[in-house]
Amino acid sequence: MEPDEIRTNFNSNFTYDNYQDLLDSLNNDLPSPIRFRIAESPVFLTNDFRDRIIAAGNNIIDFILRPDFKRITEDSIPDRWRCANENDHPHFILIDFGTHKDTNGNIVPRLIELQGFPSIYALQADLGMSYHTIFRIADNWNIYFNELDRTRYFDLFKETIVGPHHPDEVVLLDVNPHEQHTAADFYFTQKYFGISIVSLTDLRQEGKQLLYERQGERKLIRRIYNRLVFDEIADKPNIFNENIDLRQDLDVEWITHPHWFYRISKYLLPHLEGECIPKTYYLNQIINNLPDDLENYVLKPLFLFGGRGVIIDITKDDIDKIQDPYNWILQKKVHYQPIFHFDGHDIRGEIRLMYLWPDGHKRPLLTTNIIRLSSNNMINVQCNTNCQWTGVSIAFIQNPK
Repeated sequence: MEPDEIRTNFNSNFTYDNYQDLLDSLNNDLPSPIRFRIAESPVFLTNDFRDRIIAAGNNIIDFILRPDFKRITEDSIPDRWRCANENDHPHFILIDFGTHKDTNGNIVPRLIELQGFPSIYALQADLGMSYHTIFRIADNWNIYFNELDRTRYFDLFKETIVGPHHPDEVVLLDVNPHEQHTAADFYFTQKYFGISIVSLTDLRQEGKQLLYERQGERKLIRRIYNRLVFDEIADKPNIFNENIDLRQDLDVEWITHPHWFYRISKYLLPHLEGECIPKTYYLNQIINNLPDDLENYVLKPLFLFGGRGVIIDITKDDIDKIQDPYNWILQKKVHYQPIFHFDGHDIRGEIRLMYLWPDGHKRPLLTTNIIRLSSNNMINVQCNTNCQWTGVSIAFIQNPK
């Protein structure tokens, strides 16, 4: 999936001094360093793989745009996390693909999972710029799709999360945001758009309105850039008794509404079809008629992300231990083709396509990407904290002419 000449040229010119410069350029202005590993190298996609993954993404987006999509996914939303004022579309769509060699020897994308929730959109822009500058990547390679550049990307990103409002009317919300794994992205977002980072404990309510304090002044919140995953607070049953209950009817816009985390998730995988989509089943619907070749499947919880809870080498005992099979899927394994090699090790990875969908736009737009590189079977940056040439990266492409 990489042009051999480009990979050879990058590796031959690579130095660890340049890699340290990369880390310094990203961390210098942050209150605390990035909390996950940044990979030494970007990835360079061939035009063939670029076109295949764009087409694969378009196929999935077409399904999400179906007029009956909400009906299909209504049961995905847990009753305890239902919120008022759901809008008509998500603002962020992320689609993860693994790299697979097909029967014709082509390197092709295979769908791993997807989510209707934001990721490190701000950090990736600076990561791509730093790779480009420090490693002197040729100008005909860039990190953006659809003829976007850095300026147009940030314009679209700002339109998505700030929209027509003043930045002090928009907050980035999470539980204990400064302690989160993705805190660095929060800081980059604040830097570029001037919005405040707030915790659930910072919110105040007057009637149906939410307020917070900024520089000693109480401010009205018109939009929440939501980075709070309800499943991550499931072990705190009193959290909405002790703080503002976000599920109630509030006079605030959600970017994006919490329901989309559930609607666009692994819950969707059994409904999707296509060459790039491995066969997937809801475990509760197949538990009494399991495939004979369980070794060719992966067992995944529906809503946990970052690789948590995934069982790669399944046994019947693993399935027998599951007490809530309706919250699990059984997915055909994708055999990852290495993206490149380092010091005799295969470096595998997944590419995450990142879409933005501002209000008023008819369709989400593919913008940029995340690459997660690994030297083992788990494509999870938290499993590769001490492995060289693994971690978070980004793919460069040459835009179609």
